[in-house]
Amino acid sequence: MKHPIILIFILMFSIAAFGQNERKHIRSGNRIYEKALRDTTKIDTTMFAKAETEYRKALVKKPTDKQWNFNLADAIYKQQRFEEAAGKFSELAEQMTTPVEKSRVYHNLGNSQLMNQKIDESIESYKKALRQNPTDLETKYNLAYAQLLKKQQQEQQQNQDQNKDQNQDQNQDQQQQNKEQQNKDQNQNQQNQQQQAQNKISKENAEQLLQALQNDERNIQDKVKKMQAAQAKRVRVEKEW
Repeated sequence: MKHPIILIFILMFSIAAFGQNERKHIRSGNRIYEKALRDTTKIDTTMFAKAETEYRKALVKKPTDKQWNFNLADAIYKQQRFEEAAGKFSELAEQMTTPVEKSRVYHNLGNSQLMNQKIDESIESYKKALRQNPTDLETKYNLAYAQLLKKQQQEQQQNQDQNKDQNQDQNQDQQQQNKEQQNKDQNQNQQNQQQQAQNKISKENAEQLLQALQNDERNIQDKVKKMQAAQAKRVRVEKEW
């Protein structure tokens, strides 16, 4: 009868030892995390990585613990792995039950999304956090900051669109001017060709006319010579009588 009692006692002792071992990793992770936070001059990703390791060791024994998973997500965020941290916080948001817990998770989710340049998503997460805890000043500040970034982004996009439209208009105007200049050049070329053709025709006509005049002059001279010769013959004959 003593054996079962001994076995039960050993089993209970083992369970307690495992529980203490898990909490030991959590306490170690928290100490490392807090130490890294105290140095405000830099982000010590090495220290946060060590804290992450301790949290993961604890979660091996108790993987569904919401608080430990929250701490793990924070350690991942501090290492600037924002996409991975956002995934962890998004999972935790579905698991949290109290408004305070949900507010904290959505706040950190918004931070992860904002640092990952996902401004629209971060705004929605901050709004969800404020629905759970409307008095949270830090979330209100972050929401206002994200909305300011969104406004600046929209203004920048509008300026880019306006510049693009102006460039398109300028290109169209330039193309129209080029087209008009090409038409003008073509018309000028046509006029020059026509003028050259007219000049050529006029020159040919002038040459033909001159040739005709020369021919007529030769004909006239021939006729005159024949008439003079005939007259001279008649006169000579008469004198010879």
